[in-house]
Amino acid sequence: MTAPDRQDTSRTDRQVVDRLVPVWLEETERHDPDAARRARQGWRDGSLSDDAAQDLATWVTARVTDTGFNDDEGPWIHGPARITPADKECVHRWLAAQGHRV
Repeated sequence: MTAPDRQDTSRTDRQVVDRLVPVWLEETERHDPDAARRARQGWRDGSLSDDAAQDLATWVTARVTDTGFNDDEGPWIHGPARITPADKECVHRWLAAQGHRV
C-alpha cells in the first residue's frame, strides 16, 4: 500500500470511528454510566484508555448489523446504526493505529 493509500484508509477509518463512537457511548451510558463518562472524556481528550478501546472493539464486533447474508438468512439486523463487517475492520484498524491491542 502506498503512502496516499494509507492516508485514505486512515481518513476512512476515522470517519467510521467518528460515526460509531457516539452510538457506542450512548449504549454504554445505559449500561455503565461511569465507564461511559470515562470513555467519553478519553474520546474528547483524544486518548481512549486500553479498557475503553477494548470495549469499543468488542462492541463493534458484536454489533455488526449488515452481515452480507442473503435475504433468506437476513441481510442485516435492525439497530441504531448500520455496522458492516468492513466498519468493524475500520474500527479495529484505527484502534491498532492508536497503539491499542485489538
